[in-house]
Amino acid sequence: MNRKQENTSMNKRQRWGSALAAIVLVLAIGGGYEQYVRARSSAQSAQPAGPLAVSVGTVLAERRDFPLVLEANGTVTPLNTVEVHAQVASVVTKVHIREGQFVKAGEPMFTLDSRADQVNVTKAEAQLTKDQATLADAKRQLERSKDLLHQNFVSQSAVDTNQAQVDAQLAAVAADKAAIEAARVALGYGRIDAPSAGRVGAISVFPGSYVQPGVTTLVTITQLDPIAVAFNLPQRNLPDALARLASGGVDVTAQLPSVPGAEGRLHGKLQFVDNAVDANSGTVKVKALFENKQQRLWPGAYVNVRFGIETLKNVVVVPQAAIIQGVNGKTLYIVQDDGRAALRDVEVLASAGTQAVVSGLVGGEKVVVEGRQNLRPGVPVAEQPPRRESLASTAPTPAGAASR
Repeated sequence: MNRKQENTSMNKRQRWGSALAAIVLVLAIGGGYEQYVRARSSAQSAQPAGPLAVSVGTVLAERRDFPLVLEANGTVTPLNTVEVHAQVASVVTKVHIREGQFVKAGEPMFTLDSRADQVNVTKAEAQLTKDQATLADAKRQLERSKDLLHQNFVSQSAVDTNQAQVDAQLAAVAADKAAIEAARVALGYGRIDAPSAGRVGAISVFPGSYVQPGVTTLVTITQLDPIAVAFNLPQRNLPDALARLASGGVDVTAQLPSVPGAEGRLHGKLQFVDNAVDANSGTVKVKALFENKQQRLWPGAYVNVRFGIETLKNVVVVPQAAIIQGVNGKTLYIVQDDGRAALRDVEVLASAGTQAVVSGLVGGEKVVVEGRQNLRPGVPVAEQPPRRESLASTAPTPAGAASR
């Protein structure tokens, strides 16, 4: 084969190789474009037609009775506190009690030196005996003169004189009896008894101590059972408290700060409402009475007081976390039957703790308590169980100060 034929054959092979490479390139480009088209179509079909659902936590709006509970700081106050003083100047001869002891009314506590008073009683009794003997003689003289008058041996004036002597002796005997009573009263001051039941405080005198009336305080007796708790009531709650007090009293709960839970909770009754409102604080002083047999309440201690002032009947209750304060009023989001959020205007009628009584709902609506910051009216929602602190909002007993 000559050189010309070899060149022709080589050119043919080069043209066939280029054509084959072009065919392979076209096929590769076509396959990649088809995959791109399919992927784009799949992505477009996966996109939602509308906005994405917002995850929210919801609770049901309840229709029930709602107690308004007032919380305040109270001070334990004894019903009776008596400072015991001597009524005569004397010397203490005996102390019958010890510090911290509980005494009953009439129980002896101190004995004073009363020998001089005992002498005065004896002297008054002797004078009474003397005057009674003189009275008896005057009565005999009167009877004798009356007999002689009937026999015309004496005149009427003699009888009148004897009668005057009898009357004078009667008055003397009465004065003697009064003197004896006075001496016995003075003698009684030598024994100092407990004026009321209670706990004895610090004793400031001992045998041999000289005491003076109105100067020396022998001891202080404080009644611990029952005992009172005093606290201040806001003026706006005064009519409700007076109405409840007139109907038989209000249950009051005192919580000991050092004993949390039910173990430190004591129950009493509202007993007293003061007759004037403090103009500076806008509050009125009230007292509740508690049984204190175990001495858990101590005078001067502070306790947390809670009591119901009113119960709203058949109202709609929602968590306060659901309420939105806006420029034009209060609103909240609910979840409609179609799964979309809707905004409702509400009015807060009362609140206590984490709960609120509202108007504008009928009860049973799904109220949004979590995720409302991402909501708009008409946006679809995905409901999730709310956190525990949100569920606490549906507790039947409200905590915190009640307001209307």
